Amino acid sequence: MKGINMNTSTTLRVGLDIGSSFISCAIAEKSNETDEMKLMGIGRAPSAGLKNGSVVHRDKLMDAIETAVKDAELMSGHKVDKAVLSISGVNIRSINTQGAIAIQKSQHSSMFVENEITENDVFRVMEMARALSLPPDRDIMHVLPQEYVIDTMDNIKDPVGMSGRRLEAKVHLITVPSTATKNLVNCAEEWGIQVEGLVFQGLASGLTSLDSDEKELGVALINIGGDTTEVVVYHNDGIRHSAVLGIGSKSITNDIAVMLQIGMSEAEDIKKKYASAKASMSSTELEFDLPVKNGGLARKVSEHELSRYVEARAQEILQLIAREIQRADIRERLTYGVVLTGGGAQLRNIVPLAQEILKMRVRLGIPKNLSGAVDIASNPEHTAVIGLLHWNDVKAELAPADSPTKPTVERAVNWLKTWIKGFY
Repeated sequence: MKGINMNTSTTLRVGLDIGSSFISCAIAEKSNETDEMKLMGIGRAPSAGLKNGSVVHRDKLMDAIETAVKDAELMSGHKVDKAVLSISGVNIRSINTQGAIAIQKSQHSSMFVENEITENDVFRVMEMARALSLPPDRDIMHVLPQEYVIDTMDNIKDPVGMSGRRLEAKVHLITVPSTATKNLVNCAEEWGIQVEGLVFQGLASGLTSLDSDEKELGVALINIGGDTTEVVVYHNDGIRHSAVLGIGSKSITNDIAVMLQIGMSEAEDIKKKYASAKASMSSTELEFDLPVKNGGLARKVSEHELSRYVEARAQEILQLIAREIQRADIRERLTYGVVLTGGGAQLRNIVPLAQEILKMRVRLGIPKNLSGAVDIASNPEHTAVIGLLHWNDVKAELAPADSPTKPTVERAVNWLKTWIKGFY
């Protein structure tokens, strides 16, 4: 089996999506000349040892990671020794904040001239924006620029090379519990996998399912997982709001199991085969047999009756999503409406129900800009793991904004060094 190092023309990318229903691993080759991403292999295993994004049984999670990684290695013919991981959970918090600095004036001219804004200035203003007083048990995972303001000029995407007296950065911060990230990283590293980065699952899903026009003119990315649902609202090419709801598609499965008095695995199978998010679009005549155990009576139920339970829960999830979108305070400007991803987005007729509840255009999101074994990944449940393959490129564009891996003290020392250099 080949190692992680490829020839000079290609680079191996590995994404490890830690979901509440499945653990997925994707391996791809990235061309250094054409930027083409070729999917080589993908592996999946039922999720175990997790609850709401936190590790509750370390050994079970490690076994699931091992199964997914080995399946991807077998399919691709490459050995995994480093990967980008996704993370989610109801304990993830986000906030919009801002920072501002004064731009030093030129000391080498007799005329009144403002200095050009440098990368060091951008670094300084981003450090100011992220300088929040957080609880000791929380870390900043992402610092995502929304826009820069130079004096009175706003909506600036790249201020480097421009001139002004004052530079302001408006950013979106995503924070995570320190212990949750450490436990997750430790489980991966136990198997010899070096963690190159941690990415919010909702952000990862948008990297491969959204295009630049959607992010610019307004769109809400909804990633419906098993235990959680991520909401990420984009506008003007920046994230304006993000949140994690503590409800997902497993709640629908649970309702089916309770109402029909069957097991969870059987309810999941029935949901995939017969359930509809809109009861009016299901058949009242088509009936199917329910599982019989321990000599119980044979029972039948119609698709329509089943879908009534499903629709009630799906409506609740979508109403909670609508509330989060409203909190972004730009709902009227979401030109491209909503994009649904995740395993829960594959529920039959979820799109028409979402259009009815959200009163916006809705489409399913699938991975884009991918070649190779795309047939196995061309569905909404693989958007997060495929998005992780693109993270290193996105992270390079965000630098120095998104550099949470550096300890706080090290960031402070670096900031002090650049501040002192500004006097010489």
